[in-house]
Amino acid sequence: MGWRDRLIRHGPRITLDCDRGERRYRAALEKLPIWKIKPESRPPAGPLAATRNVGRMDIQFIATLAVIAPDPQQSRELFIDALGLPLEASPDSDYFHSERIKGSKHFAIWPLSEAAEACFGTPDWPADRTVPQMSLEFEVHDADAVQSAAEELRERGFALLPERREEPWGQTVARLQSAEGSIIGISFTPGLRS
Repeated sequence: MGWRDRLIRHGPRITLDCDRGERRYRAALEKLPIWKIKPESRPPAGPLAATRNVGRMDIQFIATLAVIAPDPQQSRELFIDALGLPLEASPDSDYFHSERIKGSKHFAIWPLSEAAEACFGTPDWPADRTVPQMSLEFEVHDADAVQSAAEELRERGFALLPERREEPWGQTVARLQSAEGSIIGISFTPGLRS
């Protein structure tokens, strides 16, 4: 029975032993709706297995979700006063944050002026860029992985804001602005690891 017959008869649970068969198997799986692909249907380990994550960042978890606030006081009225989130002020800053909201490692209200300072070194957001409404940071396993991720993003044509940098609180981060205008960060934050 050929690989096509096995796929038609048995669905995506088949396994194959050779490289050529694995490539055909993977191509067949790509045409199936995701709900039909069962965990046991993953391609077997083999020569192609070692290259599956080459060029891909090893994202550990979502580290931070921050609302970027042109008017931090108005945002605090919603998130703290109305919604009752346990956000605390950072020293000498309008940055309010919490690590105590279930389902979130770090949620924050990030003043636009501070986001501009972190990305461009000035408190004014550049007029030629979309004003961001949120920041989303993805955690990688160490500071060197941040550098690798930054290089990979640059190679794929993304402009970083700025290059990798060390923040005063120990975070290593590289940021970019997405097509939608969001600030996206790849970070390593020792304080978020428990």
